[in-house]
Amino acid sequence: MQKETVQTEEKREPSFAAGLNFYKLFWIFFIGCIIGVIVETLWCLATLHRIESRQGLVYGPFNPVYGVGAILMTLGLNWLAKKSDFLIFMGSAIIGGLFEAACSLFQEYVFHTISWNYNDKFGILGGRTSLLYMVFWGVLGLMWIKEIFPRLSKLIERMPNKIGRRITIALVVFMVFNIIVSSAAALRMEARKTNPVPANALEQLLDDRFPDERMKKIYPNLISVEPNA
Repeated sequence: MQKETVQTEEKREPSFAAGLNFYKLFWIFFIGCIIGVIVETLWCLATLHRIESRQGLVYGPFNPVYGVGAILMTLGLNWLAKKSDFLIFMGSAIIGGLFEAACSLFQEYVFHTISWNYNDKFGILGGRTSLLYMVFWGVLGLMWIKEIFPRLSKLIERMPNKIGRRITIALVVFMVFNIIVSSAAALRMEARKTNPVPANALEQLLDDRFPDERMKKIYPNLISVEPNA
């Protein structure tokens, strides 16, 4: 029996998501997107006593800010997993705060909109992040590195190689499509304010599928800003 067990282990293929390769990082991003929506929804319910959309894409419960944030936390802080919790907390707070500010800046200059401003909550960096939310990022990052990621990593690696690769590729295609459509819909929503009449078939399709009413339900906190702001 022992010889058979040893032979079985020797023949076992290495996981398709071993280490921090593309597959593992994508799953971190994908699951992080979902966790972010759950956290934001619960926070909204606890503080505002209502449920509203916190998704960042038009299809599904995904918020890419948290997905990319999870990747940054993993790559930047996983080497501290067995070290001081304080160092992980501080690193998470700094990475999260700077990344949140970068996302706000990108959204403003590409889409001419903003989704948050923290000037009334100890805001820093032009209100693009705040000391309070940096503390939240620190707590989330500490939980991620110490508790969530180690378990999640093992779970991902248990997927059969062929099935895992195929599912990953399918989800990559879906998420790329989702991001492209979401970006196009957001750009068209802003363009409608000055050019309400569609200029081509694509704009007509976006107007039909993603009218202002639908977009406001998906992005209830979206605020337009001047292009040169």
